[in-house]
Amino acid sequence: MSRDGLEKRSLTIQGHRTSVALEPEFWAVLDAAAARRGVPTGTLVAEVDEARSVPLARALRLFALADALRR
Repeated sequence: MSRDGLEKRSLTIQGHRTSVALEPEFWAVLDAAAARRGVPTGTLVAEVDEARSVPLARALRLFALADALRR
């Protein structure tokens, strides 16, 4: 984890390496959502990436918030 409290993860999306920095709490929600779907977190991130109209980190936070509110 970095000094600003963000956890940076490197992922491959559509064949390209990228990294995303999110708060650990958001990663925890994304990890749990991926586990419920039976897919790796990277696959879930790729799905969010395909549907997004905002920057990836924002899209992931919004997805995580919506997922948490459904629980």
